[in-house]
Amino acid sequence: MQEAKLVAVIEPLLAERGLELDSLDITRMGKRSVLRLTVDGDGPQGRGPLLDDIASASSAISAALDESPAVGDHPYTLEVSSRGVSKPLTEPKHFRRNATRLVKLWLAEGELTGRIVSASDDELTLDVNGAERVVAFADINKAVVQVEMNRPVDDEQDEEN
Repeated sequence: MQEAKLVAVIEPLLAERGLELDSLDITRMGKRSVLRLTVDGDGPQGRGPLLDDIASASSAISAALDESPAVGDHPYTLEVSSRGVSKPLTEPKHFRRNATRLVKLWLAEGELTGRIVSASDDELTLDVNGAERVVAFADINKAVVQVEMNRPVDDEQDEEN
């Protein structure tokens, strides 16, 4: 299986659903391959894809790959998932999609934890203990979402659901 041929089949199907391919991993397991796709997208209110979006994309991709010469005669298992909270935030869109989430940043001068207020193409605005702090993306070495068991209620999101 060639990754470029698989991507050519997968990306248009994701785009039809407002999703994008974040990563594709092909792992050989004996006679079978496992195709692991990680997808992302803006979803409702720009907060990332919903489970239904991913399920719809998974069904369409599975059907297309079964008909495509990109897979050939090789048996495979398809796994489609979202980025999840464990993947580092690496692009401005990742920060925008995680607005209101608590993040930990590793900067040259040390670590910083705060809640995402907004993100432009060049910088991130965080609420750090009640004070806004602007950080240029160029100054961030690593960033990850912090899992919160008792996340504060987002009134705006609750009104929309």
